[in-house]
Amino acid sequence: MDDLPDQKTEEATGKHAGAVKTRRGLAAEAIDIAKTLGIALAIAVSVRSFAFEPFHIPSGSMYPTLEVGDYIFVSKFSYGYSRYSFPFDFPPFSGRVFGSGPERGDVVVFALPTDPQIDYVKRVIGLPGDTVETRGGRLYINDQLIERARLADYPYPEMPGVVRLVPHYEETLPEGRKHTILEMRGDTYPADNAGPFKVPAGHVFMMGDNRDNSQDSRFLSAVGPVPIENLIGKASFIFFSWNGFSSNPLEWLRFGRLFHAVD
Repeated sequence: MDDLPDQKTEEATGKHAGAVKTRRGLAAEAIDIAKTLGIALAIAVSVRSFAFEPFHIPSGSMYPTLEVGDYIFVSKFSYGYSRYSFPFDFPPFSGRVFGSGPERGDVVVFALPTDPQIDYVKRVIGLPGDTVETRGGRLYINDQLIERARLADYPYPEMPGVVRLVPHYEETLPEGRKHTILEMRGDTYPADNAGPFKVPAGHVFMMGDNRDNSQDSRFLSAVGPVPIENLIGKASFIFFSWNGFSSNPLEWLRFGRLFHAVD
């Protein structure tokens, strides 16, 4: 009888062994989850740093190209990389690597020269060495008047439920690239007579498409010429657009703007 196994002891040992296996299984599962989350985070940071980064449009300075409530993807590789391409401006190096300069007419997100913690989105109007000027609301580049053609008035949303028709033009840059602009206050706004501005080497001159409602390179103390180093990337396309100005819930999501290229 002394050689017979103790059933209670065996059962207890079996249960204990099972409990150990369960705890080890939970620990392994937790490690696997942590590894998966770590990999996902590394992929997200890599994509954000090296490929595409999402940005939200909070102001109307780029109407009609970009509207308040648009969400855009910015191509980080279009102009190469600078310290502003990465989260927290790290690593802290000077200049750009693996890139080329922007083209006139590109819509670009950049770190504000006067406060690099703030990101702006504007259009490249002047390249290094150019002279940019506005006279009576008309744009001049290197003393050449930039052609513009009047379009149908644009329905500009001033506030929820209030829309105002404003002057709307198609502007043609020297290389033939076209884009549309607004002149909300006509051609008599103070910034409609600004300059001439000589664009320094290694800089670009930025302007908003909503010419009378844009703080851009025409305002030297606020923005001024933008160092090419400060460029974060080229606006690529709109991936989401939310219309907070409409009182109709069916119009809150702008389906017509989804996956619309930014020109």
